[in-house]
Amino acid sequence: MEKRLTGYLCVSLLALLALVVLVACGGADDGDAGGDSGEPELASELHLYNWSEYIDPEVLTMFEDEFGVHVIEDTFANNEELLAKLQAGASGYDVIVPSDYMVTTMITSGLLAELNHDNLPNLVNLDPLFADPPYDPGMVYCVPYLWGTTGIGYNADALDQVPDSWAYLFDPELAAPYAGQITMLNDEREAFAAALKYLGYSVNSTVEEELMQARDLLIQQKAWIYAYDAEQYEDLLSADETLLAHGWSGDVFMVAEEDERIWYVIPQEGAVIWADNLCIPRSAPSQYTAEVFINFLLRPDVAAMNSNFTWYASPNAEATELIDAEILAEPAIYPPPEVMEQLEWLEDVGEAAPLYSRFWTEVRAAGP
Repeated sequence: MEKRLTGYLCVSLLALLALVVLVACGGADDGDAGGDSGEPELASELHLYNWSEYIDPEVLTMFEDEFGVHVIEDTFANNEELLAKLQAGASGYDVIVPSDYMVTTMITSGLLAELNHDNLPNLVNLDPLFADPPYDPGMVYCVPYLWGTTGIGYNADALDQVPDSWAYLFDPELAAPYAGQITMLNDEREAFAAALKYLGYSVNSTVEEELMQARDLLIQQKAWIYAYDAEQYEDLLSADETLLAHGWSGDVFMVAEEDERIWYVIPQEGAVIWADNLCIPRSAPSQYTAEVFINFLLRPDVAAMNSNFTWYASPNAEATELIDAEILAEPAIYPPPEVMEQLEWLEDVGEAAPLYSRFWTEVRAAGP
């Protein structure tokens, strides 16, 4: 009996010692754990959840060649789809690309990992305008990726004048002649922002009466709408399926590069300015690898490649001299100060969020 007890004690002590060693070494392998040197190691794959056509494919090839990490990209159509995916428990993504107001929502919901700035030395390349974003002061959870505005894309050959007002999408006299040839973004906040701006309100209104007016305006507008679309509206313009499109600046300019009839305008009433961001979900399998990828995207040459590919403005100041001169010179991409003053960031609307969602559902369910 004494020998058996002694044996049990030895086994227990060995097990306890093994547990202490495991804890001291950082626990189980999480895909970024270091080897014998204790240094972090890159995972073999990185999963990116991104907007459609929002990164130069050559950039992904460069990253794989340089770091030996294969990037697998999935795409989403709007911020609400991205949020729903994460809230439903999706845990396979390393890097996601939410817009500014959605970053705030995700921080509040505890969905994002804090960034280790030691792994992001290229943050110094950012323009000061974007280095301390209002939706994430200090860039604790996100890094600005690309920025732009939301306005109106149009076929210049088919219109007698520039549609430089939201009235071309909402006023019966101006919009009705284009019935069946107008698209609106399939995006809850963006659709309401356009309607609110036309009505003279803030894009971040939390006043129920103002939101009801915007809802009614969007329902009235459905008589002239070809589709709610956030993924191919620019191609519909170029294919002559539509003439006017509520859209994001870079999407329209990408088509305009190939089709000189297509152009983009920021409405005179003002519009949304936005920045999409590189973030890491708390559930990311490989946070270190994600940070290496984000730091790679912050390189001036890489940032310029993505801006030249997407025709969106870059928040990377060091990339400016590498961006195509045509992009830099276009005031609808890099607006002058007087236009910038007319732009609003979308913000988290807090307790009004359910109102937006309910009214949006009512808009989408309404005829025709």
